[in-house]
Amino acid sequence: MTTFDPATLAAIADSDDLHVSPFREDGTTYGTPTWIWSVVVGDRLFVRAYNGTSSRWYRAAEARGAGRVRAAGTEHEVAFRPAAGEVDDEVSAAYEAKYHGSPYLPPMLTDQRVAATMEIAPR
Repeated sequence: MTTFDPATLAAIADSDDLHVSPFREDGTTYGTPTWIWSVVVGDRLFVRAYNGTSSRWYRAAEARGAGRVRAAGTEHEVAFRPAAGEVDDEVSAAYEAKYHGSPYLPPMLTDQRVAATMEIAPR
């Protein structure tokens, strides 16, 4: 997968407003934007589905592999790729650093949510 340019990635990393819109079944219509937490590990962008792999947006992203994200005031055409099992500890550490103190953090570190880790890259 390609990566976002460093300035874009830094802006996304510093923001807390990422919305994912995987394509619908027709492959051309974007789904309803869903706000989710995002983290950067190295030069890669990751998200996790709060409702695990049964999450509607996660299933759509996994099935279609593409869509759009809106973050840091800009929109990006992206590719989605399931990434559970690759950098789980690093992604969890990034979640802990970025979202420490939030009551929603502990659930994001459970096996159910770790299994729903998705990498997002520009396309």
